[in-house]
Amino acid sequence: METTPASRSQTRSFTTIFLIEMWERFGFYGMQALIVYYMVQRLEFPDERATLVWGAAAALIYVAPAIGGWIGDKILGTRRTMLLGAVVLSVGYSLMVVPGQSVWFLFCALGVIVVGNGLFKANAGNLVRKIYEGDDSRIDSAFTIYYMAVNLGAMISQLLTPWLKDYVNEHYGNQMGWHIAFAVCAVGLLLGLANYWLMRRAMDHIGSAPDDQPLNWGKLGAVLLGCVATVFVSAYILQEQGVARAFVYLAGVVVIAIFAYLISTGERSERAGLIAALVLTVQSIFYFIFYQQMSTSLALFALRNVDPAFVVFGVHLWDWSPAQFQAFNPIWIFVLSPVLAWAYTRAGRAGKDISIAAKFALGFVIVAAGFFIYGASGYFADSQGKVSSWLMVWGYGAISLGELLVSGLGLAMIARYVPERMGGFMMGAYFVASGVSQYLGGLVATFASVPRDITDPLQTMPIYTSLFNRLGFAALVCTAIAIAVLPLMNRLSQAHHGRER
Repeated sequence: METTPASRSQTRSFTTIFLIEMWERFGFYGMQALIVYYMVQRLEFPDERATLVWGAAAALIYVAPAIGGWIGDKILGTRRTMLLGAVVLSVGYSLMVVPGQSVWFLFCALGVIVVGNGLFKANAGNLVRKIYEGDDSRIDSAFTIYYMAVNLGAMISQLLTPWLKDYVNEHYGNQMGWHIAFAVCAVGLLLGLANYWLMRRAMDHIGSAPDDQPLNWGKLGAVLLGCVATVFVSAYILQEQGVARAFVYLAGVVVIAIFAYLISTGERSERAGLIAALVLTVQSIFYFIFYQQMSTSLALFALRNVDPAFVVFGVHLWDWSPAQFQAFNPIWIFVLSPVLAWAYTRAGRAGKDISIAAKFALGFVIVAAGFFIYGASGYFADSQGKVSSWLMVWGYGAISLGELLVSGLGLAMIARYVPERMGGFMMGAYFVASGVSQYLGGLVATFASVPRDITDPLQTMPIYTSLFNRLGFAALVCTAIAIAVLPLMNRLSQAHHGRER
């Protein structure tokens, strides 16, 4: 991608963000791989409560960047806020290392993770946007590779933490494996901070206006006090499911109100881009409902109805831990991201790149195929109600390709259509929309909740396949909607690019 001195400078800056993002996601996805299992197997939550608690936590984790983006833009600076978020996240994962079965303590630890992610996520994405400002095809490619950083960290941790948990529990007992695995997540954040420190000079010229000013300790203190308060508010929301539901729905209303306000008050030349961003953000909300199934209904399906044996040409090579099946998502994305990034760049140079809206429509079709693969599980199950681990491979492959075409380009969509002056805040608003759908995804997963008195895989199989088939049809409906709005999106995109020129 890079040939000129300026582009080589971009590469160094991008690599710096790529590495800290990779290690931050290593920590997050290592925790995500285990958290529903931890609540069901260790804390003995029923399926419904575990999926709703994690859905609410995921919603908070994705809502928080709206505030973090504003703090980065206006108060501390984008770079400083991102680094503060990485430090807070390392504290959050460290709290999960503490042994015990206190539900309130778990909720407080998740509250710290919410705060850390809020400070980190929007600002890391906004820094990538600033590096490649104004080059649409390169922005698409950069965010696709950036998305690969997310999934490289996820792939490593989702393979490592479940294995480590099982190994420690088997050899040392006392259920300490859970907490040792969470400790590895904290180490990932420390490695990410160390990487950034070594490469920090590549970022000196990238950031928001407050980054160029001396640090205001009073503002930092106010932000930290707000962080502490947010931790306890988040823990309370996780404890009270009714409050969680009201909070998430309110967040959805706020996102729509933000877009409406910006569209109505923005400059005339900016409105087409903002409307386009709103349409694609709504489509992203639909996508994340499907995405949330990976850590909820699909995770529990893997626990109860998937044969852990990995067999190639009749040879049994090894057994997967149920939580490790989630690693197929980042594995596929790691494989497919460079291919798509190359295709976007090549198509852009040839003037044949299709629009983000068209990529979204294609992505929903492929997501539908993935869920229909899972929905067909009953036809491939053995006499004990278990399916081959290869079904998980191909199902995740389809869903992951769809993810790259929808979620993987969500940040690129904000970078392309939203004015630079509101970039960090709108990155945060996009994550709020994602958070709303994460909670909705948790609600959807409850349709596959298995009663505690049902343990036979032959009985759990139809519970899961019923949900997966319905999700497949829902993805086809989303495809039809995405295709229907393509003419509108093309007009908005042409108007947006016309005002840029």
